[in-house]
Amino acid sequence: MSYEKKVENAAKLIRACRKVFVLTGAGISTESGLPDFRSPGTGLWEKIDPTQYSTAQVLYHDPEKFYQYGFSRFRTLSQAEPNRAHKALSWLEEKGIISGIITQNIDGLHKKAGSRAVWEVHGHLRTGYCVSCYREYPFEVLMNQLDNGKIPPVCDCGSMLRPSVVLFGDALGEEFFRAEQELSRGCELMIVAGSSLKVFPVASLPHRASRLIIINLQPTPYDREAEFLFQENCGDALESLVKQIDSQE
Repeated sequence: MSYEKKVENAAKLIRACRKVFVLTGAGISTESGLPDFRSPGTGLWEKIDPTQYSTAQVLYHDPEKFYQYGFSRFRTLSQAEPNRAHKALSWLEEKGIISGIITQNIDGLHKKAGSRAVWEVHGHLRTGYCVSCYREYPFEVLMNQLDNGKIPPVCDCGSMLRPSVVLFGDALGEEFFRAEQELSRGCELMIVAGSSLKVFPVASLPHRASRLIIINLQPTPYDREAEFLFQENCGDALESLVKQIDSQE
């Protein structure tokens, strides 16, 4: 099958399904200048071992280490801007073609792009909160305190502030279970974009979909189950699908 025919048929499938959800991972944000985790030669985990700095254990037992060495990645993520892949998904939601986005990403780029039905199952970088009284603060408060030499940043009550993200060693929050509940109401098609589908329990979510489309540069454990597989950049694939869907109206 030619690439053009594959795009045409995939677009027809997307339009034919009433309940379409999208699951995204770090690969959708690479065009925003953010490295993904597992791509050979460029993946973040090939350069930095996240278990050394970005864990709940390090945060609570050695907060200075966490904020001096593990926090810079969060600052970079919080300053990124949406790319054409995020904008394509926002367009699909606006047209009523997809029901929502479940994302493993904490960069907030789906919401920056205008998507509204987004389940950020690993948290986000819009806020932080106090580990004692749980008061929320804008994420900028954490960055400003760090810029002024306050390590770790602290709440008005005197306790430490942390970002509103799920770290290694944290339990998944309510957002994951809300996403599971939404999928349990029916998912005719799931479009996976930029995820290796190797991080559980999120990697179990495609099992809740009747049909699959996968967009990812590297192979995933679900490739054989996908009706359409696009091993390419998310921006290229999603733009092609959007153009074809738009032309089919």
